[in-house]
Amino acid sequence: MDKPHLYQIIAEGIRTQILKGEIKPGDRLPSVRQMTDQWNCTLGTIQRAYQELAQQGLVVARQGQGTHVINTLAQGEKNSLRWLQLTHRAEAFLLEALTAGYAPIDISEAVNLVLDRWKSMKDQLPAADTNTLRFAGSHDLCLSWIAAHFSEIADGYKLVLEFCGSLGGLIALAQGKVHLAGCHLWDEENDSYNVPFVKRLLPGRDLALVTLAHRRLGLIFPAGNPAEITSLSDIARPGLIFINRQPGSGTRVWLDARLHKLGITAEQIHGYQNVKNTHSEIAQAIAEGQADVGLGMEAAARAYSLDFIPLVLERYDLVIPKETFGLPAIQALTKWLVSPEAQQEIASLAGYDTRLTGQVEWIEG
Repeated sequence: MDKPHLYQIIAEGIRTQILKGEIKPGDRLPSVRQMTDQWNCTLGTIQRAYQELAQQGLVVARQGQGTHVINTLAQGEKNSLRWLQLTHRAEAFLLEALTAGYAPIDISEAVNLVLDRWKSMKDQLPAADTNTLRFAGSHDLCLSWIAAHFSEIADGYKLVLEFCGSLGGLIALAQGKVHLAGCHLWDEENDSYNVPFVKRLLPGRDLALVTLAHRRLGLIFPAGNPAEITSLSDIARPGLIFINRQPGSGTRVWLDARLHKLGITAEQIHGYQNVKNTHSEIAQAIAEGQADVGLGMEAAARAYSLDFIPLVLERYDLVIPKETFGLPAIQALTKWLVSPEAQQEIASLAGYDTRLTGQVEWIEG
């Protein structure tokens, strides 16, 4: 491959800063003279770099006002900053996957498989009726109990669950396929749960985040700890078989962020690509000897008489749009969550903290 020219290097550096948000829409770029001093090059080199960025639709030159980053255009326009940021993220993912050794055809098939799974979610959910409350989101044992007893909580109503991961639940909610979603997505940058993801995936909407509970998430392994596991880094130890959660689940989001901090790659973990869709399936697989260790909820570990090392106390929220918050079934559920009965039932499950159960936080669009 030919060595890139200096103007291409300069243009790519500015392009990356724009797409990462380090240079904001409408910001003025340094003058050509300032850039020549910074790069110790000719005026023509900088002018050509700025022309390159203009051809990519990232900047615009204004007579007597210098060169500015474009403001975000209409969402449907393919040369908008929003679209360019999306393609930048796609390029970064593609490069990461290619570097990991995956073939382009395999990457394409994997992306299409995930998209098809989310698109088909509507077919998996029951047809709407006035007595059914529809939920999609992350797997939770407490929610399964609530669904089984929902006619007692909300007389005459039923709650139908579709466990498809935290991200899948928010997408189903954004598409209007369900009444509420459930998630426990940790945002590494803000060290907070759910709010940043809800704002990104459901922009401009008024939503209530109702805390179901805080849950202990950690390592699950056979009773007696035969592999002598003590920390998360042990899952990369040679000879151990790990079992993972599916992409898009809150557990997987947290795990991948922690592994990145530890400097552990997926290739170092035997079984990283073996996934299950629920915490119960993780525990069952370990109990049956299919894996030595997995990451999941304490309640699932105890249900299968497995040992457990807690790693984090995570917040699990029910995400409910303002327009459905007033439905009788949802009102009954939110009132039940703050009752002593609910506190007792949820706390009876291993690994649940109910001190903030029923708390409502509103997000305004």
